[in-house]
Amino acid sequence: MGASAWILVVLGVIAVLLALVIISIYNKLVTLRNRYKNGFAQIDVQLKRRYDLIPNLVEVAKGYLKHERETLEAVVQARNLAANAGETAAQNPGDPGAMKSLGRAEGALGGALGRLFAVFENYPDLKANQNMLDVQEELKSTENKIAFARQAFNDAVMRYNTAREVFPAVVFAGMFGFLEANLFEIEEEDQREAPKVSFE
Repeated sequence: MGASAWILVVLGVIAVLLALVIISIYNKLVTLRNRYKNGFAQIDVQLKRRYDLIPNLVEVAKGYLKHERETLEAVVQARNLAANAGETAAQNPGDPGAMKSLGRAEGALGGALGRLFAVFENYPDLKANQNMLDVQEELKSTENKIAFARQAFNDAVMRYNTAREVFPAVVFAGMFGFLEANLFEIEEEDQREAPKVSFE
């Protein structure tokens, strides 16, 4: 075998190894992207559950809060905006604009719910209503599930972003359309915590 044949064999082996590395990087990024999208799907399920509970909460409260119409309307409006932002984010989880909009909408909803729960403190009959207690318990459980799902999503996004930023993946990630994913963060500092739903 001549020198030129050996060079062709070596170049062929290098090309095969390079192709295997690229395929491995691509498959890893696809897997990690699918994981964070699945993570957002879990958030989406819990957000929809919360969005479905809020009208029940408002309906139970309506009979008691006749003079708090603005507060109730603010909750309904914030819920609708958050639901729309959630639908947009669900179409493209990790998209910077969608995730920022969802974070802002969720922050506003948390603030509106917090103000509503503060108003509830002035209505002992409402706090003792069994329907309100049931909705409160479901909402509390859902808030906990949202927090866990959000943490899992953010962890999956961090793993994906790290994998796409390290060498040699960083060389190929942009070429293959693996863009940076954004975390799901509530932007308003005073609204980072879930609204307190306990009437104890």
